[in-house]
Amino acid sequence: MATTPDRPRSTAAETDAQAQGWNLVFACWLVAASAVLGALFFSEVMNLPPCLLCWYQRIFMFPLVLLLPLGLFPFDPGIVRYALPLAAVGGAIALFHVLLTWGLIPERITPCTQGVPCGSNPIELFGFVSIPLLSLVAFAAIIALLLAARRRISR
Repeated sequence: MATTPDRPRSTAAETDAQAQGWNLVFACWLVAASAVLGALFFSEVMNLPPCLLCWYQRIFMFPLVLLLPLGLFPFDPGIVRYALPLAAVGGAIALFHVLLTWGLIPERITPCTQGVPCGSNPIELFGFVSIPLLSLVAFAAIIALLLAARRRISR
């Protein structure tokens, strides 16, 4: 009936990994919530209509604000598996949008045929930070945090 001394350390290590994973997923939620609030500010307060690619990015960012807290309370390590595809597809769309605004992708292959052109930059902060670039940075941060959480949790 001897217990091994490794058992308590394993439990403490698992608890620590879960806590680190929770913190990283919470940070993802903070980034997603900030991105959603920023998107709503640009469209509703500043009256900047979103282009078609912006709508697609919203389709993949907005659910993260609801999905991530569901995985936090109580903490479910599987939340990474559900949130990562949303962030990856949204990030790919944001990358396409950034490349389009930089002129690296010709405008003739863009889906924006009516309304606001996807290649325009109505706002540039500091002379180079556009709304699509903000979206790309948000998606990249969420992806990096989710991958770090998955790595911490799987230990």
